[in-house]
Amino acid sequence: MNEQDEYFMKEAIKEAQKAQDLNEVPIGAVIVYDGKIISRAHNLRESEQNAVAHAELLAIDKACREIGSWRLEDTTLYVTLEPCPMCSGAIILSRVKRVVYGASDPKGGCAGTLMNLLEDQRFNHQSEVVTGVLEAECGALLSNFFKKIRERKRQEKKLRQANSDLTEIDS
Repeated sequence: MNEQDEYFMKEAIKEAQKAQDLNEVPIGAVIVYDGKIISRAHNLRESEQNAVAHAELLAIDKACREIGSWRLEDTTLYVTLEPCPMCSGAIILSRVKRVVYGASDPKGGCAGTLMNLLEDQRFNHQSEVVTGVLEAECGALLSNFFKKIRERKRQEKKLRQANSDLTEIDS
């Protein structure tokens, strides 16, 4: 991990915070080419009701349009959560040179946790993978987000129970 990786991961974290502000799972991504960010994105699955609106895919789409090519050969993708199988496939197909991620994903990570599609020699392209950059910050975003959801569900359940109790008393 180097200072440049930390700097760009902080930019991905800013994107994740934008997702969180929209009540989306807080995952953010940026793509860097020649030391400059050429695309930024965050999860929009809930907002768009689109299963493929992952931060990485949205960032890849924007980067391809920005440079005018589907080949992102000399780019680095920074993402706050380890890419899933779908995003790993898009990374391979767009030929991203390097992937840097923050938190590992024990349920869907395909850049080293469950499997490592990105460095699999059987594909015609491999990406260098750097893991754990600002891992604590990236993981905390996700943990806190899901903790708030669980708390909200508990409160809603209590409220439903209280309303149910009131209905029974009125009967």
